[in-house]
Amino acid sequence: MTDPGSLALAPIGINQILWTNDDLPDLTPPIDPLKILDEMARLGYRGSQLGATFPRGPALRAALDSRNLRIAEAYVALPCTPDGPNGDAMSIARAALADLDAAAGDVLVVALHLTDDRVGHAARADDPGTPRLTDNGLRSLAAILEELGRAARALRHPLAFHHHAGTYVETPRELDGLLAATDPDLVGLCLDVGHYVLAGGDPVEAIGRHGSRIRHVHLKDVDHEVAGRMRSGAIDGFLEGLRHRVFTELGRGELDLARVLGALAGCGYQGWLLVEHDTTWRPPSESAAISRAIVEYALRELPRMGRVA
Repeated sequence: MTDPGSLALAPIGINQILWTNDDLPDLTPPIDPLKILDEMARLGYRGSQLGATFPRGPALRAALDSRNLRIAEAYVALPCTPDGPNGDAMSIARAALADLDAAAGDVLVVALHLTDDRVGHAARADDPGTPRLTDNGLRSLAAILEELGRAARALRHPLAFHHHAGTYVETPRELDGLLAATDPDLVGLCLDVGHYVLAGGDPVEAIGRHGSRIRHVHLKDVDHEVAGRMRSGAIDGFLEGLRHRVFTELGRGELDLARVLGALAGCGYQGWLLVEHDTTWRPPSESAAISRAIVEYALRELPRMGRVA
């Protein structure tokens, strides 16, 4: 039997990218951000990423309070070359941290920007010839993350690094290297199970290796057919993969959600479970409702699970 422990009480949120895709805005028609919050609340979600279109200041706090919602995270992507983040990275990150703190949000999630030389290698970044961070680039990234982690900790926010397709930290090996190079007290992990699967990894194995570092979780599923075409090169890169809806509703793809939740319960995870699929063939709220129901069911079934392998 699997003891759900504190995971049974985990807040379930959803990121607004389903309604407003930041990478491919042409896929989502304009929508009033307050209507997005209305839909999140109606479907039983408890929080969201701090969306770019959301109001700021007292207007945001009022909008959240009236819907019993919280800001689960602020997400920031740092500009980066093979030699590490560029000179603007820290100021960009500090601005995101300030926005998170002003919104009384929880986790600062840090990733790297998509880059022209990596975005085409998404889902096959282990191939020879894939551009990578240099040794100096890795050290530079680690130093910036640790400095930012100190700033976040001073404001009582955990920092969680997000591995991401089409960036210099995508594969399990790249993530392992970055985590080994950083102080675990300053730099936690945002495990995005969809990106991890797309990169060829098993998120349950990642939880087994890095469970003590996990500060935040993104739950997304991966369409098997689209992912296979990305891995073979038939679909050219991450953005084209998004156009083919490589990320899909929970329960419809390659992700074994029950095993993931069981592993998280086993390592004592206590943070957010944030549903995220960047695009959808369905109306966004319909997709959000499907994934919400699947998460709720999987959590309810945790006590019936056998020992997680």
